[in-house]
Amino acid sequence: MAQKSDIEWTDATWNPVTGCIKVGAGCDHCYAERFAERWRGIPGHPYEQGFDLRLWPSRLEQPRLWKKPRMIFVNSMSDLFQKDCPWSFVDQVFDAMEAADWHVYQVLTKRSSLMEKYVRHRYGGGEVPLHIWLGVSIEDAAHKGRIVHLKRINSVARFISFEPLLAKVGNVDLEGIAWAIVGGESGPGARPMHPEWATEIRDICTRDEVAFFFKQWGGPRPKSGGRLLDGEEWNGFPWQIVPDTIMEQLSV
Repeated sequence: MAQKSDIEWTDATWNPVTGCIKVGAGCDHCYAERFAERWRGIPGHPYEQGFDLRLWPSRLEQPRLWKKPRMIFVNSMSDLFQKDCPWSFVDQVFDAMEAADWHVYQVLTKRSSLMEKYVRHRYGGGEVPLHIWLGVSIEDAAHKGRIVHLKRINSVARFISFEPLLAKVGNVDLEGIAWAIVGGESGPGARPMHPEWATEIRDICTRDEVAFFFKQWGGPRPKSGGRLLDGEEWNGFPWQIVPDTIMEQLSV
């Protein structure tokens, strides 16, 4: 299941893994779980199993079939580094990304320590290929330790998604991070994001020379509150790390 994405910071989504287990407050109102569970028990539907973990070997070839370079968000409906996803299959996902290297892949996780261990297993001390971007999701100060794991990965294409931002994160060191995305929660029961939480991260990004992207305020729907912060849009993007062979053809 690969498709054009409505997410502002990517072109398409690719889900060789679906389903996940909650690991923190940021997962409480998971949009992916809410969508998947609607179809549980419907024979033949891709989410017949609801949000239970499922591996999709049949989808591994999909990036190779896309000839035009794209920004691809990997596993928008899962987390590649959850403990029940075997490394043998993660290897196949990375094999597919390395083979179709005319795309940029954005891999986001809450299991930062497992991602760090996997990258060490796969690349040793070598650098992660530039077209594979690795990021962590952080919702509050309690989970900012994920940044430490991310920084230990040998890559210049490291990014952080502060979404849903549920509380003040505090004065974190973002030096060495290429990109930060901030967004409020959306959907039923969405928890509000306070403006000072977002502006604090924006100012840290300015200080540490990190591209800053403000995605949304959130609310009942993703677009409910718009995406202006202090009266303007913030569309920072780390163009400097996009490989030259891909740069000219991307639509982001």
